[in-house]
Amino acid sequence: MRCYVGIDLGSTTTKAVYLDEEERILGRGITNSRSNYDVACQIAREEADIASRFGLLNRRIAADPSLSAVQEDLLVNLNCNYRQAQHLKQLQALESECHAEVASRDKNDPVVIKMKQLLPVVFNAMEKEAEKIFAPGSKPRSDFFRDVAASCYHEQAETCTGDDAKVFDQLIGVFDKCILKVEGRSYANAFAEYMKYAAAKVVQQPRFKPFQDSILKVTTEIAEIDFEILCTIGTGYGRQRLPFPKEQIRSEILCHGLGAHHMFPNTRTVLDIGGQDTKAIQIDEKGIVTNFQMNDRCAAGCGRYLGYIADEMNMGVHELGPMAVKSTKTVKINSTCTVFAGTELRERLALGEKREDILAGLHRAIILRAMSLLARSGGIESEFTFTGGVAKNPAATKALGVLIEENYGKMKINISPDSIFTGALGAAIFAKRLDRGEMKPVELPTAKKVAAQIS
Repeated sequence: MRCYVGIDLGSTTTKAVYLDEEERILGRGITNSRSNYDVACQIAREEADIASRFGLLNRRIAADPSLSAVQEDLLVNLNCNYRQAQHLKQLQALESECHAEVASRDKNDPVVIKMKQLLPVVFNAMEKEAEKIFAPGSKPRSDFFRDVAASCYHEQAETCTGDDAKVFDQLIGVFDKCILKVEGRSYANAFAEYMKYAAAKVVQQPRFKPFQDSILKVTTEIAEIDFEILCTIGTGYGRQRLPFPKEQIRSEILCHGLGAHHMFPNTRTVLDIGGQDTKAIQIDEKGIVTNFQMNDRCAAGCGRYLGYIADEMNMGVHELGPMAVKSTKTVKINSTCTVFAGTELRERLALGEKREDILAGLHRAIILRAMSLLARSGGIESEFTFTGGVAKNPAATKALGVLIEENYGKMKINISPDSIFTGALGAAIFAKRLDRGEMKPVELPTAKKVAAQIS
């Protein structure tokens, strides 16, 4: 199957989008692996490949009269079983690395001896836990193996070690060292293996048993599909590190503008808040960038800043937004500088301010900085689209809605559940245009100039 690929190498995650020749999204992939940019690019593409195959599988099942009646349940079960197989494969690799790491240490050390005894117990429990984590109907813990594995490993290590803090700390150290080797490992060409596992497990269920032959046939066909990649374009904060020739690299400004236009054709203003920078972009009716402002010298107001705050409060980044929306008042934050944020945060807590109120103030301060960029780029024109990882943060979107209404009146704000893939989507569209000779292979000039217009 012929397709185009867009890769967005961000500062915290790498995203990929597969696009067919009609500019329809086939699948999306994401990884948080940052140990090696080439590998991160490969893993994101593999995840987009998997998602594309599941999308095609959905179509095949819907078109098969014998399977359409069980389509929804079948896809859910296949997906859960597939992810379980994938997780178990990575878990096996992680266990192997952990055993090798412990074996390399002093065999006479009592702590090392204890760790050798506990590691099999920890990983056996983690394998059993995988059944629950990837069961149909269970709430996904994370998109990333590292997060799921870390949560389970820490829990089991704590249970096994009891009050022995020294052994617990050493076990955690082993995990932190070995997870880097596993999360950045490519498992290319494993789709057929995992899908075979998923299908075999599904057909054992009584309600799917009558459809066994059809299920095994369609899943085998999907595994055998060959994607012919016609062109790939790379973008993002780390785009210069992508293993692509110069003519296949595009500015993230252009890609976010075009991607937002593809998702919401009436968009005229785009705000993207990523891990390392914030971009305010103005586009025309074709998705061509007409003006922009970018904050790329400081992490304040970006995902990195929120990550720092999460560390200071001993929370996960994903927990900040939900806690902030519980606020009953907004604490005014004087500084959004990452260097001083910790100090002010501790001072506010010492004064008795509630964490949710402080976080509400922090989110408002972040959006205020973004509003300044939007004003300098030309203001806000309807429709307005919010993209990037921070667009999934409910406190950030709430603060944005309030501030836009205060300054510009009521306005439609577009936020896609897949907003984090906007840049990769724009890159995939550019890949198609480059392949078909519809554009010149040029890069956006300096950030001080108006964005180049690319048709």
